[in-house]
Amino acid sequence: MYRRAIGIDLGGTQVRAALVDDTGTVLRRAATRTDVAGGPAAVMVQFRSLIEEVTDDKSLGSLSGIGVCAPGPLDSLTGTFIHVPTLPGWEDFPLRDQLAATLGRPVVVEGDAIAACYGEWRFGAGRGLDHLLYVTVSTGIGGGVVSDGRLLHGRRGMTAHVGHFRLAKDGPRCSCGAVGCFEAFAAGTALDRRAREAAVAHPGSLLARVPAPAAGSVVEAARQGDATALALLDEEAAFLGEGFASLIHLYSPEKVVMGGGVAHGFDLMTEKIHQIIRTTALPSFRDVPVVKATLGDNAGLVGAAALVMFDERAR
Repeated sequence: MYRRAIGIDLGGTQVRAALVDDTGTVLRRAATRTDVAGGPAAVMVQFRSLIEEVTDDKSLGSLSGIGVCAPGPLDSLTGTFIHVPTLPGWEDFPLRDQLAATLGRPVVVEGDAIAACYGEWRFGAGRGLDHLLYVTVSTGIGGGVVSDGRLLHGRRGMTAHVGHFRLAKDGPRCSCGAVGCFEAFAAGTALDRRAREAAVAHPGSLLARVPAPAAGSVVEAARQGDATALALLDEEAAFLGEGFASLIHLYSPEKVVMGGGVAHGFDLMTEKIHQIIRTTALPSFRDVPVVKATLGDNAGLVGAAALVMFDERAR
């Protein structure tokens, strides 16, 4: 039977909605700037407006339901926010129940990285696998895991906060307050910081010509052969390789799928990432490939909608 669902991706800057069918195709998409100051009540109005924009049927009668993904931590078992730094005022807000009551349709709420993992598993780079690790490397580092053919949720639905294992005893301070987290070394914000430092230290680099160099600037300059940018990506790849090797030992996936903004430079880092895995992982884990995600910035939208259509928790 042909099914459709709405996927909503709620972030601190933007809220997006998409109408998605059961082949993972995004039929329509809409977005608006998140009304952070207005809190949950204002954003709920934005949800309704975006849903109406991407559907033909304002009654929502033909839809399987609505899937919402958002940064965590959040309790996906109850659909309740715990604490999201980019969304102040959402603590303990029961989004799933409130939205379901407003729209009269089933609602699933999931962490954004877990939703993206589900999207890549159903329709993207992880399709057909029984064991998958998805890691998004963007502002922070998050993840999702499929094990034995099932999406893992863990206690309160908060599994795979993979950015917050400690890569070293010493190092940069993470956004979580700890020192030496994988995220603090390898997230996009960490690469941003190193790019700014490198621009000052190497005034002849292309990065020095950019007013505020960031991860995207590094990738662009590296593609033009800039030595400083290439060195930064080599360092980034080494951090990623170390982190991925540890995660491969933990979850034993058939494949690691890397998403997020930093993945735009994946082709420039893949050789070093795999070199680190081959030299640091146990022999039986060294052949696990790392690949780039294929759904791009639709991964969370598609995954959230797919959870409504396919995941047994939504039924």
